Amino acid sequence: MAEAPLLKTEDGQPEPDRRRRWVSPLLRRILLVNALPPALLAAALLYLDQYQNGLLGAEVEAMRTQARIYAGGIAEAAVRIQDDRAVLVPEVARPLLRRLVEPSPNTQARLFDTAGLVVADSRVREAVGGAVVTEPLPAPAPRGALSDSVSSLYERVLGLLPRQALNPVVLDTTPDAQSFDWQPDLGPERQAELRLALEGGVTPYIRRTPDGRLLVSVAEPARRGAQAVGIVLLTREAREVDARLFEIRASVLGLFVLALILTVAVSLYLARTLANPILQLAGAAAEMRQGKGRSGSVPERLLERQDEIGILARDLQAAARALWARIDANERFAADVAHELKNPLTSVRSAIETLRRVEDPAQQKRLLAIIANDAVRMDRLIGDIADSSRVDAELSRAVAEPVDIGPILAVLVELHNTTRQPRDPEMELEAPEKLVAMGVEDRLVQVLRNLLGNAVSFSPDHGPQPSHVWLRAREAGAEVELIVEDEGPGIPDAKLEGIFDRFYSERPRGERFGQHSGLGLSISKQIIEGLRGRISAENRRDAEGKVLGARFVVRLPKA
Repeated sequence: MAEAPLLKTEDGQPEPDRRRRWVSPLLRRILLVNALPPALLAAALLYLDQYQNGLLGAEVEAMRTQARIYAGGIAEAAVRIQDDRAVLVPEVARPLLRRLVEPSPNTQARLFDTAGLVVADSRVREAVGGAVVTEPLPAPAPRGALSDSVSSLYERVLGLLPRQALNPVVLDTTPDAQSFDWQPDLGPERQAELRLALEGGVTPYIRRTPDGRLLVSVAEPARRGAQAVGIVLLTREAREVDARLFEIRASVLGLFVLALILTVAVSLYLARTLANPILQLAGAAAEMRQGKGRSGSVPERLLERQDEIGILARDLQAAARALWARIDANERFAADVAHELKNPLTSVRSAIETLRRVEDPAQQKRLLAIIANDAVRMDRLIGDIADSSRVDAELSRAVAEPVDIGPILAVLVELHNTTRQPRDPEMELEAPEKLVAMGVEDRLVQVLRNLLGNAVSFSPDHGPQPSHVWLRAREAGAEVELIVEDEGPGIPDAKLEGIFDRFYSERPRGERFGQHSGLGLSISKQIIEGLRGRISAENRRDAEGKVLGARFVVRLPKA
């Protein structure tokens, strides 16, 4: 089957695959992380099978104690003294052994003499007429399908894990494990094993038979004084151990299944609340990139969430709206630039066409002056447009640093007062010697020059008595305030909101056309907002509400 072609974006990068999947990559990771702890817990419980060994060890010790009791009873009651030696009496030992074993169900005992021959068996008795009758042991406990399944699953999982014996208890689970009829090699030809048994050194034999029985066998010597008279071999079906093991295994596997179900449920819930919303946000971002999300394509239910997904959704929506607003502003800016450049270009073209037809030197001189002024105007306009376009990019790369405002203000005021013309306003400074704000020094100087130049151009001509421009600076809580005031006509109330727009055209009367591009205040606002500050404009008024001039206020974070 051919693979689907890999889509690519416009910049050549692989297109993200947003097809809906039954199991997303994030859901797989959530499942893995959530399933790991219960899996490790289950593996640890399965691996630590010491509980089983502990039960078997306790069973072995109990049977050894029981075998010692049987051996002691036989050594006292079924022995006669002959030539200063204790001799086992089989006729007494057989019924005694059978009576000793009767209270213990699922148990078989055998008695061997010192030559390794079977003397008595608790399952064998003599009937009337000397017949030998073998009493059958109880049938194995029936095992249900659940028990078989749990045991089989437990053993399979346990078989996959590395196991290391931590105690001497060994369980034989081979297919040919012996049943009750097993007996150790205690024949006369096996003198070493016989001597070991008479000394009490036979290792307990624990096995799982093919019919499902768990059998435990122990051997203890029967001694009369310091003399061994026989060996008691006791074999029992450890049904209680099996029952306890089944309970533990069922509990472990049940808890694991429950934990697994809860893990899957929690993972699906997390996928529904995390993975799916992230995919929806990715889809919304793709729609925004394709121009389909101008009015907002983030689902409303994600915007209403109060968690991190909701924060991300709202931020994405806000970013999209800001982006579209920026795109709209750029489009308006491009249209405004085209309009502002078209006027002087139209004037220049008209003057050139007229110049071709005019032969009067005076008129030619005036037309050339118009062309020169329009060229200067276009040069200033293009320079301001380029500066406006660079501001955001420069401020995004620049790092705000502590800037001492005091010396900058003093230099600007002194420079103006030293070079001012007789009809220009005087500039007064009210500021502390040291006032530190966060900013970029060159751009702050540009803003102050724009504001001061604007105040100077709007200041009225009072004749011999010059007007004034005030430059004030002070601390205002966590901010530094810079205030520029003049004695001009003020700002029309209807224009207070739009005074920082690009190509704002309100200029003082008498100013020669084309001296300003209308971008100075707009650039100043870009710079101040890029430095995390604020700039505003208002009118100065007296007690009666009369306008006394304009006031521009710049607020910057204090260092």
